Amino acid sequence: QVQVVESGGGLVQPGGSLRLSCAASGSIVRINVMGWYRQAPGKQRELVATIADTGATNYADSVKGRFTISRDNAKSTLYLQMNSLKPEDTAVYYCNTNAKTTNWAIPAKDYWGQGTQVTVSS
Repeated sequence: QVQVVESGGGLVQPGGSLRLSCAASGSIVRINVMGWYRQAPGKQRELVATIADTGATNYADSVKGRFTISRDNAKSTLYLQMNSLKPEDTAVYYCNTNAKTTNWAIPAKDYWGQGTQVTVSS
């Protein structure tokens, strides 16, 4: 089993910054792609950014140049540095981890955290 826990959300003024963290733990053998997704009220969950185990990154057009995704493989931790925040960035941010566990009968699969609220408002 894999546990995924996000932290770092909160209330910030437009133009401000926040750093989200996501820690994965459990019987993990290997973590493949990790990513951040978000869901605003009344909208579908959308991709924010992903990072492969190779370090290759992918960003939604709406956050390019403002957000930076990174990971610490030794700590099984994912980060999202968010700068120049806008009111439209307000959402619950979810961490996704694609991981293989010690249960060899189960292939690598996605695990989700409970989410952390980010509110951008003056």
